[in-house]
Amino acid sequence: MVAGVAVAALGPKKRRITDVLRTAGYYALVCLAMLPTVFVFYWMVTLSLKTQVEAAGYPPHFFRFAVTFKNYAEVFQKNPFVLYVWNSSVVAAGSTALGLIVGLPAAFSIARWRQQGLALTVLVARIIPGISYLIPWYILFRHLHLVDTYPALILTHLVVSLPLIIWVLIGFFEDVPEELEHAALIDGCSYYSAFWRIALPLVRPGIVAAAILSFIFSWNNFLFSVILAGRHTRTLPIAVFNMISYEEISWGPLAAAATMITLPVIILTLIVQRHIVSGLTFGAVKR
Repeated sequence: MVAGVAVAALGPKKRRITDVLRTAGYYALVCLAMLPTVFVFYWMVTLSLKTQVEAAGYPPHFFRFAVTFKNYAEVFQKNPFVLYVWNSSVVAAGSTALGLIVGLPAAFSIARWRQQGLALTVLVARIIPGISYLIPWYILFRHLHLVDTYPALILTHLVVSLPLIIWVLIGFFEDVPEELEHAALIDGCSYYSAFWRIALPLVRPGIVAAAILSFIFSWNNFLFSVILAGRHTRTLPIAVFNMISYEEISWGPLAAAATMITLPVIILTLIVQRHIVSGLTFGAVKR
């Protein structure tokens, strides 16, 4: 009987040890998976705070170096960086807004009337490499005299943002009970009113998640802007790319510009991560 009591006392203790080991193993795996990304970001930030001599030194020093902010000052002195930030903001916000205007009714239509063919077409448009669109886009906008304009960049970025918005929101609209829309139609609403007053408020988490993801994808887009943007509409990724010359690579200003481009996206993601996770998981479960 004494032995039985001893085994029963060891049971909860063994479970606690197992839970602690499992938690420690989980966080160890998370740290291991995040280590390459965090290390690269740390390297970029430290590089932006070094002098040109230390930045080009080999082997690189990651912890012991003289901190300087001259690279950030040089970025603003030699480049119209505020204009680049404004261009990226206008293009990302414009393509996201236009993508929502077109994508919301499209996703609702696909989900409600089971238009698998249209959904597949949107998916194929997203899968096709973006470089396939470049020549037709360039020829079209050159004839329309729209190269180096905001409308050209916003429309081309729809290739990235619109399929993303539609495919994120299809699952949300499928989860909205059709009975609610039928009740609204019986009460005198039109299909447009049922969509605007019933369906849209219920998929608000999905709209937030799709808008944030669309903005980030457009903000980071390089391919379309490098061809269609000019001196007046150059976006941030193109501005950083143009800092690389054949004669010299100024690692410090280059890292400073890359840090300033990356920080707004990271801050935005940290602020709204709860909406992204809740939105994506909400649409992933059929109710």
